[in-house]
Amino acid sequence: MTPEAAITGGHSPDRFVTTRWSVVLSCADLKASTQTVRNALAELCQMYWRPIFAFVSRSGYSIEDAQDLTQDFFLMVLEGHLLGRADPNKGRFRSLLLKALKDFLHDARDKRKARKRGGDVQFIRWDEWMAEFPSQFSISAGDSETWPAEKLFDVRWAATVVEHALHRLGEECERRGRRRVFDVLRSCLGAEREDVSYSNFAKALGLPESSVKRLVHQMRKRYRALLREEVADTTAGPDQVDDEL
Repeated sequence: MTPEAAITGGHSPDRFVTTRWSVVLSCADLKASTQTVRNALAELCQMYWRPIFAFVSRSGYSIEDAQDLTQDFFLMVLEGHLLGRADPNKGRFRSLLLKALKDFLHDARDKRKARKRGGDVQFIRWDEWMAEFPSQFSISAGDSETWPAEKLFDVRWAATVVEHALHRLGEECERRGRRRVFDVLRSCLGAEREDVSYSNFAKALGLPESSVKRLVHQMRKRYRALLREEVADTTAGPDQVDDEL
C-alpha cells in the first residue's frame, strides 16, 4: 500500500444523515428523553466540556467552584432541561449550550447556598478526561484574564473541534501503519503552503519530496472532511455546516 492510499483509504460513516445533535433535536418535543438521546447528549457534553469550564472560570469563579458548576450544568443537561429550549431553526449545539449556561449561572448565583452542587453524582471525571484528551492548544494567561468569557468559550470550542478532527485522522493513519507520517506532517495541515518545508519533511520521512507533497495534499483533504463531520455533529443539518465553520 502506498503512503497516499494509507491516508485516504478510510471510509467515513454517513454522519450527515444522523448526527448526535440531530438525534437530540428530533426528540426535543418529547416529555422524557430516550436513552439514545441521553447517550448523544452525554457524548456531546464529554467532548465539549472545555469551553464550558473556560466560560465558568472566566465568569469569576475559582477553579474548584468552576469544576462543581460545570459538573452540575451537565447534570442539568442530561436531566432533560436543555431539550425544552431546543429550537430546530437555531440548531447549533454551541449556541444553545452557551445560552443555557448563561441562564444556569444566573440561577446558580441565587441558589449557590441552597444545596451542594453536583450531589453524589460525578459526571465529569476530570483527571481521566484531561489525560485522554489533553489540549494541544493553549491560551496565554494574559488572554485568559482579559478576553470576554464568550470569546474564551468560542476559542475553546473551535480548538476542541480541531483537536477531535486531528485525533480521528491520527487514529486512521495509525490503523494503516502510517502514524509516523501523521506525527511528522500534522503541523502543516493548517499552515499556509509557503510555510511548509517539504524538503525537511522528506528528510524526516525518508521519502521523495514529490511524495511528501502528495501526502500533505491528501492529509489536508481528509482533515477538512473530518473537520466538517465534527462540525456537522453539533448542527441540525448539513446546510448549517459552512456557516458554523
